[in-house]
Amino acid sequence: MTVPAEYLPLLEAAVGPMPEKAELPLPPMGLSVDEEREQRKRDLAVAFRVFGRLGFSEGVAGHITARDPEDSGLFWVNPFGMSFNQIRVSDLICVDHNGVVVHGRRPVNRAAFVIHAQVHDARPDAVAAAHAHSVYGKAFSSLGIPLAPLTQDACAFYDDHGIYDDYAGVVNETVEGKRVAAAIGDHKAAILKNHGLITVGGSVSAAAWWFVTMERSCQAQLAAMAAGEPQEIDHETALLTRSQVGSDIAGWFQFRPLWEQTVASSPDVFD
Repeated sequence: MTVPAEYLPLLEAAVGPMPEKAELPLPPMGLSVDEEREQRKRDLAVAFRVFGRLGFSEGVAGHITARDPEDSGLFWVNPFGMSFNQIRVSDLICVDHNGVVVHGRRPVNRAAFVIHAQVHDARPDAVAAAHAHSVYGKAFSSLGIPLAPLTQDACAFYDDHGIYDDYAGVVNETVEGKRVAAAIGDHKAAILKNHGLITVGGSVSAAAWWFVTMERSCQAQLAAMAAGEPQEIDHETALLTRSQVGSDIAGWFQFRPLWEQTVASSPDVFD
């Protein structure tokens, strides 16, 4: 088994000696444009099922997007008003940065294209972006503070997330989408005050995982704050830990168990 050199530091930190003829899931490489598009759509549909199972849905709110690999002015997203738990590959719609649906019959959530179009425009390195109204993300966002390096998992976001503190109702205007994108900056995430969380990644799986673990880190910090005086990990150790658990490829690997579990239990997701 040949492992790309860029993956070796992660693997050396995470696994023991590799057995002969080792089997290890790796991100697909060398795909054609059509194959890459299909892979992103499959990952997107699986991510929605995961979000649904984890209770991240809130009515019609929430969206995950994947940039089209051929036309950077287009992205794939969930259709408006459809349950995360039912989304299949064939249900996904493709929209441009003005919200015009170019593939699919259902409309798009206005906030989805207002926010995500600006995020994708500002971050050409970001293949995907995820936003949902999850319970602990919403609760934590009301504090208007950053995540602290209280745990190993939270260190993935140490000095790597912004705060958007100008909530002005449902995001309906392009200018507010630009502000959200500016709050993310070159980080992997942002806390949207009084709103929730948003994450980005170099793959759909990475963006989805950052959302999952950021939500749980919010839950852990809220619990710690309620219990007493949390003790933070020191600056140098937090930075070291971020380098170990906070890379894009680490996000892809971390999401893999959820991906495989979902595919095994919901084979219709690829219909």
